[in-house]
Amino acid sequence: MISYALVEHQNVSAQVKLTMKEFPAKHYSYVHDVAPVPAKNGPVWFTSELTGELGKLDPTTGNVKYIPLGNNSMPHGVILAPDGTPWITDGGLNAMVRVDPKTDEVKVFPLPKNITNIYKKSLLNTPTIDKEGMVWFTGRAGFYGKLNPETGKYNIFLAPRGQGPYGITTSPDGVVYFNSWNGNYTGKVDPRTGNLTILEPPTKNQMVRRAWSDSQGHIWVSEWAAKNLAAYDPSTNSWKEWRVPGSNPIPYGVFVDEKDKVWLTDWAVENGTQTLFRFDPTNEKFEAFPLPSNHSDIHQMNGRPGEVWAAESGVSRILLIRTGN
Repeated sequence: MISYALVEHQNVSAQVKLTMKEFPAKHYSYVHDVAPVPAKNGPVWFTSELTGELGKLDPTTGNVKYIPLGNNSMPHGVILAPDGTPWITDGGLNAMVRVDPKTDEVKVFPLPKNITNIYKKSLLNTPTIDKEGMVWFTGRAGFYGKLNPETGKYNIFLAPRGQGPYGITTSPDGVVYFNSWNGNYTGKVDPRTGNLTILEPPTKNQMVRRAWSDSQGHIWVSEWAAKNLAAYDPSTNSWKEWRVPGSNPIPYGVFVDEKDKVWLTDWAVENGTQTLFRFDPTNEKFEAFPLPSNHSDIHQMNGRPGEVWAAESGVSRILLIRTGN
């Protein structure tokens, strides 16, 4: 039986000192997701959804190289494999796409025809890599699956409650979790079999969006409609929720840094701009930081030690947050 807890306090401070820097991308490119190389000052990969390209930002110069992914490409999510290879979910191509980080060679892995026959638009969303190197992904049209990058073989599973699979993450023990936005659940997936266990967040009709695991295996999720940040603890099979500060917050992107601090984007406009929150699980407090551009509309974040990176879809910029940790 799952136990629940809802935390209502609204402690907001700004004790953490950080700096933000924006890098311009192509106008109206709708940059969507980011994946920084772990090495300090290494490049930052990002998807450019409306131009059908993968971007490669050099943060030391601000220069961006764009790699076309093919006709009709609409890349959404991007993640790096342990060897540094970017993997992209491409809803326009109905395919997973791999880009060689040294040669920029693009290899397209089309979804099986039985899936594309069912879903003319797969709405491929977000990828993650499990401990065996398998590339897992979500399709918002109503499925989740994995691709073996060595053989090119897919295993695809229809999602409970139909449309909605969205943010996805892998915990340190190798278990894959994804959120279903329309289905209003977090799915726990056995990476060997693909079997799924539905985990019901405490608040009904919460519309969970993005997901990220911390180092202890807690799964952090944003609850778009419920206006909460939530965490699932697999060791106790329990949930906790925290109401995001603000008069009418719209939480979306979530990321957990190397200190297990949780970063959350809020699409609501407060005092003229949107807000970035940092949540400390040890004292259960939020710290609020106004974003430099109004309507940044950040879908996803990622990071490396001392840095959080985000794609500002609404203004076509890549945002660097130096955390000072």
